[in-house]
Amino acid sequence: MSEQEDAPAAPPAAKEIFGAALGEAERYAGLLAGPGVERGLLGPAETARIWDRHLLNCAAVAELVPSPCSLIDLGSGAGLPGIVLAMLLPDITVTLLEPMARRVTFLQECIEILGMANAEVRRGRAEDLAGQLAADVVTARAVAPMDKLAGLAIGLLKPGGLVLAIKGAGAAAEVSRARPVLRRLGAQDVEVLQAGSGRVYPAATVVRFTAGRSQGRPARSGAPGARGNAGAGDLRNGVQGLAARGSGPPRLAGPGRGRGPG
Repeated sequence: MSEQEDAPAAPPAAKEIFGAALGEAERYAGLLAGPGVERGLLGPAETARIWDRHLLNCAAVAELVPSPCSLIDLGSGAGLPGIVLAMLLPDITVTLLEPMARRVTFLQECIEILGMANAEVRRGRAEDLAGQLAADVVTARAVAPMDKLAGLAIGLLKPGGLVLAIKGAGAAAEVSRARPVLRRLGAQDVEVLQAGSGRVYPAATVVRFTAGRSQGRPARSGAPGARGNAGAGDLRNGVQGLAARGSGPPRLAGPGRGRGPG
């Protein structure tokens, strides 16, 4: 895959947010605007909005991710937010989970071109890999409605793990409709947050909740139904600790999937 220079120049907010990773982000923007559009991972109209709608929107979520941790980006598409989070948080390990072959190929090429040592691609569907993969954090962007997404994400989490779902303006209503499913799955501390407020515009709307530490979770037929707690950590304490200190990742200290927020 050849790199393209079709992406617009990085705005001032990107320089503050990405910091030392700005060059890497600019290369990724070129890959999204060039090969990403050519291969149908992004629509042509998205090129002009690569930074504000996609890269900065995803970068805002980094302040909610405990570090270090293991993270699965569910339905990664063009790598949003997984690749962006791997750039900003070198202490986390990111698995880009994607079922479609052409997207998997694009993701693998992006990782190689960007030289990302803390990211890998796994081809597969969440429902098939439940019970096989288990991470501290699961992210998702424009993957599915909340009532369906919750089950897919929890199936990929360690007990007590964290879900961060990037949503659109209807996030609160979506959560309200999904309450019965969330209760049945044992989801805890469900809330809708505005990540990156004051640093990026528009701020990213994120539905955040934690998985119960003992309830049964969706599992693929024939897959192991239970996973041990070793290494799960208390992700809620980690997130609350970040909030209490009023600090996010160092590169988000400044102001301010290929599909858009759902």
